[in-house]
Amino acid sequence: MAGIIETVTNFAIYLIEDLGYWGVFIGMILESACIPLPSEVIMPLSGFVVYRGEMGLLGITIVGAVGNLIGSWIAYFVGLKGGRPFLEKYGKYVLISPAKLDMAHEWFNKYGHEAVLISRVLPIIRTFISLPAGITEMDLKKFTIYTFVGSLPWCFVLAYMGFMLGPNWNIIEEYFHYMDIVMVIAVVILAVYLVHKYWRDY
Repeated sequence: MAGIIETVTNFAIYLIEDLGYWGVFIGMILESACIPLPSEVIMPLSGFVVYRGEMGLLGITIVGAVGNLIGSWIAYFVGLKGGRPFLEKYGKYVLISPAKLDMAHEWFNKYGHEAVLISRVLPIIRTFISLPAGITEMDLKKFTIYTFVGSLPWCFVLAYMGFMLGPNWNIIEEYFHYMDIVMVIAVVILAVYLVHKYWRDY
């Protein structure tokens, strides 16, 4: 496992160091298209590049979210055109296991179309939620809006963490399994703040 993480990290470093914003864009497309290149590596590394003054935080957040959207479109249309049998037959070649498909389906069935929005801040589920959305023929316009809006806080928080950690950005790799908890708490706090601010101003 350590070898895989190191390989993935080195590839992400190559993308972003050599291609800048395009590297962030390509990396996030691959991640959302269910290719095992985690955003938990891409965005914090991008944040470190911001720390060095070579890119902007807002820029990589938007580029990352747009990359997420395009990659999610790819996964959506794979689900739409291929269906579950296609994914079970060929998904293993990009590490899409039946267990991951089941998890995404369960989440989608439980929360409906809103699962696409909510799951964008949850590791693993966020990557594969596009597949059941495509299989069930979710409205593409709604899918697009939910995906982009949900991807923004995920990209921003990860990039900001990388920016704050500076040269130690890769320490986040050790805590992949706790990222879902951190992200959910952060999003809930942000939502409560925005609601409170709206009602106070209103």
